[in-house]
Formats: sequence, structure tokens, C-alpha cells
Amino acid sequence: MSNALPNCDVQLIRTLYTLLTECSVSRTAELLGQTQPAISVALRRLRELTGDQLLVRSGSRMVLTAHGLTLIEPVSQALNGIEQILHPVDLFDPATTRQTFRISTPDYLSVFFVPAIIERFYAQAPFATLELKHLQAEGGYSRGLEDGFLDLVIGNWRTPAEHLHLQPLCDDDLVCLMREEHPIPQGGLTPEAYAEADHLAVMTHNASGQGTIGAELAKSGLVRRVKTTLPYFCIAPYVLVKSNLVFTTTRSFAKHYTELLPLRIEPFPVPAQPLRYYQLWHARKHRSQASKWLRSVVLAAARAIASEPLMPMTQDRGL
Repeated sequence: MSNALPNCDVQLIRTLYTLLTECSVSRTAELLGQTQPAISVALRRLRELTGDQLLVRSGSRMVLTAHGLTLIEPVSQALNGIEQILHPVDLFDPATTRQTFRISTPDYLSVFFVPAIIERFYAQAPFATLELKHLQAEGGYSRGLEDGFLDLVIGNWRTPAEHLHLQPLCDDDLVCLMREEHPIPQGGLTPEAYAEADHLAVMTHNASGQGTIGAELAKSGLVRRVKTTLPYFCIAPYVLVKSNLVFTTTRSFAKHYTELLPLRIEPFPVPAQPLRYYQLWHARKHRSQASKWLRSVVLAAARAIASEPLMPMTQDRGL
């Protein structure tokens, strides 16, 4: 069997199907908005391509040949397949879906952002499953998106991967978190006091959060003396309660723990650019209705908990 396929366009296949089902050149021309001579030319070409007459005259009418009869079903399937390729149907109903969605996010977003996402997720999709994944799972977040293992990634790094779609969610600012009875008095965290204080830092596996803060410190000219490091952000507030350490973090994270523990927030001692949270996804799921719905859930959660209004720092990428 030859691997070479004949040059046969969609219109010719549609003409073939109409001829097979109508058994009439004039009726086919009428249905397809063509002239009878044009359909006659198409029929001659189809006879050449198939090696069969397809339609033959029987008295005053045309009838299908035996081979023509066998072509009705496969030609119908071919047209349906082409229709699905050119006009894919992506039906998605969050109220009934049992799909599993996977989101990767840094752990410093977990305490205040993830619960807001989960609340909205299950309010709209009670039968679906939501899995939160580590940023380094399955070879890292970028590969996870490319392979389809992840649906979304949420982060606030200064330089997200350029090949991914990006949508800003909300802005947050840097603050300092410390125990209420810290020796530095309220309102007394000057640049000099900041430089002289003992600091707590979180060094995650991918170090993205620490890198963001480090970049701001480098731009501001501030130097901090890190005396203790932790692997997880959620441990930090409990360490602060029992020490005189200062923790540089985001306002949303700090505000959450001041409502639970005897901690207070001090302004970051020098002006700093707000941190932008965003969601990332790969082109393979860009037009998926399920993915669009998931992104809308995350966006609504972000806007509901945002401590700062979204500022015009960057544009949406690929929306």
C-alpha cells in the first residue's frame, strides 16, 4: 500500500458525501451552492481517485455502485472527524465534572491563599478533585506544565518563564514580622535598626521566595544578618514568638499570623516595589474550558484576599 495520499480537500469529501446520500448531481449542486457543471467535474475527479464509478444511471435516475454504498459510513466519519479537528467541542460543567486538577504553589501562599481557592473550587465543583503539588514535583513546575501533569502554577518570582502564559492576580508589599514584645519599639524599625537586628530567613528547596526578598534587599542597599534559617515558611511565625528575630515577608502572610499569634508588623524600612502574584499555564491547556474555569477560580480567590490593589506593573501574557 502506498504511503502517498491523494490530494483530496475537505470540500471534495463533502461533495462525495452529498453525492452518495442524494444520488443526484443537480440536488448536490443545490445543497452545496455549486453549479451542476462544477459538481460533474468533482464527480469525475472522485471517480479517478477511487477507481470506481460511484454513481451510475439506472433508467431516469442515478444509483450507487456497490463500492459507493460501502463509502457512506467512512466518509461520514471522516467529515465528523474533520469537524472535531476544525471546531473542537470542549464541554465542561464544573457542577458535574469529576476531573482532577493540579496546582503547584510555594508554601508561603498556603496559609492564606490556598484555603480561599479550595473554598471556591468545591463550591462550584463538588465532585472534582484538587491536588496541591510542590514546585519541584515531577521535575519542576515548568516541566509539570509542559507535560500536562500540572494545570496551573501560582508564584511571585520576578522573572517567570517566558514561554508560559501569565495572568497577574494581585500585588503584595514587603513587611517585617516580629513578636509583639520585640526590643525594637513599634515604629522604630529604621534601616539602621534593620541592619543591626538578627534575622530569620526561609531557604526553600527551590529558594524562589528567598530570592525575591534578596533581590529587593540588594536594590535597596539593605544588608540583613541572618542568624537562623528554616526550610518552611509556616514554621517562621512560631519561631518569632520565642525569639527576637525579624522576618521579612509579605503583608498577606504576616497579617494572617498576627491574627493568631502575639506578633506585630513593622513597615519595610525602605521603599520597595510591590510583589506581584500571578498564575502560569502552558499553551497545551490555554483554550481548555476546564482550565479557563480553574483560572477564574484562582483569580477570584486572589482578588478577594488581595492586600494591595493590582498596580500596572506588567501586562497579561498570552491571554
